[in-house]
Amino acid sequence: MSAIGSSRTSAEIASQPAVWRQAAASLPRQASALPRRGERVAVVGCGTSWFMAQSYAVLRETGGHGETDAFAASEFPVGRRYDRVLAITRSGTTTEVLDLLHRLKGTVATGAVTADPDTPVMRAADAVAVLDFADEESVVQTRFATANLALLRAHLESENALPAGVLPLDDAVRDAERAVSEPLDAAVPGAEQFTFLGTGWTCGLALEAALKMREAAGAWTEAYPAMEYRHGPISITGPGRVTWAFGRLPEGLAGDVDRVGGTLVADSTGVAGSLDPLADLIRAQRLAVVCAKARGHDPDRPRNLTRSVVLEDGRA
Repeated sequence: MSAIGSSRTSAEIASQPAVWRQAAASLPRQASALPRRGERVAVVGCGTSWFMAQSYAVLRETGGHGETDAFAASEFPVGRRYDRVLAITRSGTTTEVLDLLHRLKGTVATGAVTADPDTPVMRAADAVAVLDFADEESVVQTRFATANLALLRAHLESENALPAGVLPLDDAVRDAERAVSEPLDAAVPGAEQFTFLGTGWTCGLALEAALKMREAAGAWTEAYPAMEYRHGPISITGPGRVTWAFGRLPEGLAGDVDRVGGTLVADSTGVAGSLDPLADLIRAQRLAVVCAKARGHDPDRPRNLTRSVVLEDGRA
């Protein structure tokens, strides 16, 4: 199953390799909004942006760039000391993010990454990186999220702070070019349940893959750190159910999936984790579109969702 399919979401998914290159090329004009080496940093967002924050936090800290935490914007521990707070918000209008930035104004340096330069986040944060070339019409977020992480990876790479084993962004882009067209296992879209696994920085990617499947296809999906799989989640694995790992599986886990009759996702090399994990997220995005259409859903118009969550004044 090789075609992504015709939809606005599909076109945005297919554009990601080129958009990642643009993100990396834009780094010199975006750097003022990004963390400095040695700073103690909190990264915040909502939904997909929160999951990208989690992945970046692990990459940055593991790479030695500085202590880094990630929070849902609504759960930020106000009063804890940070040198900088970085907010990720595609729309620039998300209520929880704006509320937090306004609350922090003047007490800590703040930065933001957004897709829209004509939104309130431009005034709420001290400095803003604008990835307008990665903006999307779709409600379901795909290319802005990955372009954001591509920018942040490029920044770490430029400061010699990529963790060991994480590919340079040029290599990730080449893997992304494979991922937009590499055939998906024909048996996978028909599965009744999907469990996504990650390790370290890829835990955020696993959470994001599960969210994409829920948003676009209304699918039963879960996500866990890979080593937690044996501590309960394996109980739902079996025939007609998929386990998908971002990065290489812990030793013995592939055999555990096979023993209980589950399907382990691997790419065209036949090895789970041979693609850069961010590129592998593209394949999961494609799967979400395929499953949505198979279930009679329109991936461009997901149920119960809007492009940005803007809460009314006086909310509880």
